[in-house]
Amino acid sequence: QVQLVESGGGLVQPGGSLRLSCAASRSIFSISINTMNWYRQAPGKERELVATMTAIGRTNYADSVNGRFGISRDNTRNTVYLQMNSLKPEDTAVYYCNFDLRSGNYWGRGTQVTVSS
Repeated sequence: QVQLVESGGGLVQPGGSLRLSCAASRSIFSISINTMNWYRQAPGKERELVATMTAIGRTNYADSVNGRFGISRDNTRNTVYLQMNSLKPEDTAVYYCNFDLRSGNYWGRGTQVTVSS
């Protein structure tokens, strides 16, 4: 098992930036990862996949964030990041970290991102 804790959310003006962090309770090297993902869920909408990183570092993004968001990881800190630039009001949502492991699927509790002037 692994516990995931997100941080870094908050209120930001349109055009601004935030970096979200997802800290894992175990070494990323010690777990068999399929993908590490960021999802988001806006009020009244379904949860959507925003960004994905495979175990070998390949990345993929939703069309709505491609070119503005970047997923990365720091193995020494057991942390996955989501850098969000040029934020728009429609990016407002609760952002969730997700690890899809061979042993199961694990979620953090989420962090709120609000983009508003």
